[in-house]
Amino acid sequence: MSKSVRVLKSTVAAVFALGVLGASPAFAEDVIIGLVTKTNTNPFFVKMKEGAEAKAKELGVELRSFAGKFDGDSESQVAAIESLISAGAKGILITASDTAGIVPTVQKARDAGILVIALDTPLEPIDSADATFATDNFKAGELIGQWAKATLGDASADARIALLDLSTDQVTVDVGRDQGFLQGFGIDLVDPKRMGDETDERIVGNDVTAGSEEGGRTAMENLMQKDPSINVVYTINEPAAAGAYEALKAVGAEANVTLVSVDGGCPGVKNVADGVIGATSMQFPLLMASMGVEAVVEFAKSGAKPAATPGLDFFNTGVELVTDKPAEGIPSITSEEALAKCWG
Repeated sequence: MSKSVRVLKSTVAAVFALGVLGASPAFAEDVIIGLVTKTNTNPFFVKMKEGAEAKAKELGVELRSFAGKFDGDSESQVAAIESLISAGAKGILITASDTAGIVPTVQKARDAGILVIALDTPLEPIDSADATFATDNFKAGELIGQWAKATLGDASADARIALLDLSTDQVTVDVGRDQGFLQGFGIDLVDPKRMGDETDERIVGNDVTAGSEEGGRTAMENLMQKDPSINVVYTINEPAAAGAYEALKAVGAEANVTLVSVDGGCPGVKNVADGVIGATSMQFPLLMASMGVEAVVEFAKSGAKPAATPGLDFFNTGVELVTDKPAEGIPSITSEEALAKCWG
């Protein structure tokens, strides 16, 4: 277990020091916790469900899991919350597909006395949920930006940068990773809450991927047509990075490009080991969900709500840089170390 994860667990223990594990069987039988994810097929959310199920079993509470039929299916998430309100749930953990559109339904749950915790994806505004457990996406992007700059050395001053984002919708996670990367690389940000307004001439352009391998390949092809000399590629996630790599490989350019990403899933970490991705930032969805279950149980016992990490408006569940080519002054773990705890 890494030092950062040990520290996080110690922090969680301090936050919920009133004795979650001492819940009596009678108390536990009364606690229903809902987990509502974007889909039940994306490996990220599968890992999240795994963490919630294990913690619910450990604490003796009932977990009811729901998911959208596809990424973006907010209607199914609304129905799930309504069902949990009717069931008398004590808490709801949600990764919202429509972070603003879901807010009225979330408010119904909160008005009914249910603790609502956003996992991974903050609601808009963020205080629409009682708490948010998430990766610091700006920090995740900043780490890979710092690594890319350090890896290029003096050549970073003349870099040709492609940014492969999720969409043009200025989604919080998308913006945080993109802007964090640019700051880490040394690019001046015009508005840290908005992508695509930078004026640095090293940026070739932004394109969208929908977070998929196919989207990554198409976006990379589009930007390579605009400027074949691209030598730094940021991607929103590891499937997009895999697609970008295939596009680069198709024109024999893969060896001349520094490719970075965010996620830390096992396929992405294996791509770091294979040299496809130079560095990625690992996040911890299993920890997000297990912490969420602990928080609901404590809330049911004492009424205490989880606090945000000092200096942030959410509880930071941590991030680690994964690379087999470490850069001086930038803490990282190897792909071998990362494979032992993918998305842990």
